[in-house]
Amino acid sequence: MNVRCLSVATALLIASVSPMRAEEALVAYKSLSPELAFDLARAALDNCRTRGYQVAVAVVDRFGVTQVMLRDRFAGPHTPSTASGKAWTAASFKTSTTELIAISQPGMMQAGIRHLPGTVIIGGGLIVEAGGSLVGAVGVSGAPGGDADEACAKAGVEAIRDKLEF
Repeated sequence: MNVRCLSVATALLIASVSPMRAEEALVAYKSLSPELAFDLARAALDNCRTRGYQVAVAVVDRFGVTQVMLRDRFAGPHTPSTASGKAWTAASFKTSTTELIAISQPGMMQAGIRHLPGTVIIGGGLIVEAGGSLVGAVGVSGAPGGDADEACAKAGVEAIRDKLEF
């Protein structure tokens, strides 16, 4: 009787675990649509323009892959790569580049992240979240200082905020 109960219990355990294994084999996630990524970039660019800044704006997906790049006519030639780097850095570390400045100063435990290839730790990179999940990031470059870049990036995120809530 004990062997039979043990066999039945084992079979039930295997049957209950098998569907979980199938579910764990695939991962579902949310990401910005190309249209929403463009709207975000456009809103950030427009906000910088109203402030008199010529900038580049990059929007990346949750994995740091560029979805949108906009560069204003007179933005410097370095601004597209800097904006992309800021967005990539924010997505990679899942935090704003301004916050990374504070924790990666020379002599601090996280100082080494400044030397990672592709990392741009200058203010102006923000993550984009929806429903508590990272869905992308935005980077702005070309305004006079990281705080001004970040203000434009925040304006871009705020412009699409109502479309992010689900």
